[in-house]
Amino acid sequence: MSIFQVKEDVYWVGARDWNINSFHGPAYSTKQGTTYNSYLIKDEKNVLVDGVYKPFIDRFFEHIEEVVDFKDIDYYIVNHVEPDHSSSFPRTMERLRDDVTVVCSAKGKEGIIEHYGSGYNFEVVSTGDTINIGERNLAFVDASMLHWPDSMFTYIPEDKLLLPNDAFGMHYCTSQLFDDQVDDCLMMDEAKKYFANILTPFSSILLKKLKEVQEMDIEIDMIAPSHGIIWREDPNKIIQKYLEWAEGKAKEKALVIYETMWDSTELMAKKIADGLIDQGIEVQFYRKSDADKNDIIKEFLDAKAIIVGSPTINNVMIPELTPLLEELEGLRFKNKLGASFGSYGWRGGAAKRIADRLEGAKIELIDEPLEVKYVPDKEQLKECYEFGVSIAEKIKQS
Repeated sequence: MSIFQVKEDVYWVGARDWNINSFHGPAYSTKQGTTYNSYLIKDEKNVLVDGVYKPFIDRFFEHIEEVVDFKDIDYYIVNHVEPDHSSSFPRTMERLRDDVTVVCSAKGKEGIIEHYGSGYNFEVVSTGDTINIGERNLAFVDASMLHWPDSMFTYIPEDKLLLPNDAFGMHYCTSQLFDDQVDDCLMMDEAKKYFANILTPFSSILLKKLKEVQEMDIEIDMIAPSHGIIWREDPNKIIQKYLEWAEGKAKEKALVIYETMWDSTELMAKKIADGLIDQGIEVQFYRKSDADKNDIIKEFLDAKAIIVGSPTINNVMIPELTPLLEELEGLRFKNKLGASFGSYGWRGGAAKRIADRLEGAKIELIDEPLEVKYVPDKEQLKECYEFGVSIAEKIKQS
């Protein structure tokens, strides 16, 4: 048996994707693989909650059939229409009874029709709506823009179980499914990476939603998301982390990120880092071509400042830095400080271009771009060190 019982008569029937190394196309690195978590609730009425990515549909069907016959499923809840959860939807519907009820949000109905056509028996729900399935009631919470317009949560009060689809998830595939069975540091690192790279733009919405859920005074002793680990030992741990991350809380921490051609910009980067470290600032140090973009963004989640450097090539910065700066513009981190630096030969431009991109990401610039012609000498390296010291002071003041 390869299914798991999450609660009495609530089963995990999803799929493990051990080998995936990127998500959303090449946009997100998934070094730990991922899971597509689907759940099956047995009661007087049987309920399937969310699907899997289509390449895993045969495994998904095997798991369902270990619990119930397809024709005995009465409801199919679609919390989110993104294809990693819903591309199995059409074939699944072919296996279910013609009168099975598809439960989703209003935007979810639109999304299903736009992706897979019409003709389904929909029941549209929103916050406050409930469905009785026998001994249990299913309650629904609108979660629009966490992280698609159609997103919603399903809650089972009798089990104190929250099924929030992508919220509180992570890309992490293991043989075990519960938080108390896996490495805590790795689990939280993947949860942090997931939030930073996917949910950061929706932080304000998320804060309102979390407060709304808290005001509903619902009891939660397990959170079962649709990717990664199920939180059963301490679900409040990830809720509190989401509040902290969504509020933009930061440590006295800076990221120094650079690219270099003939080592001059690297020499500057190391001296800037020394200035920060000597003032007690935690530093994460990256040469961009040797680093994973998504891991850098993960560390920026709780950092206060980002300092980016590049030599000038063709009057602009080295292209390897562009994807990171593009991501920062889209993610819109709150309450962050920034600065830029770089070396140049006969004409500068890279440091100014970086500063413009940081401003475009709503990052507050705290100093003028620092530039050095050709190779930094002893005095210029001292200036780089003082540049780091100055940034450290501003981090502490903030």
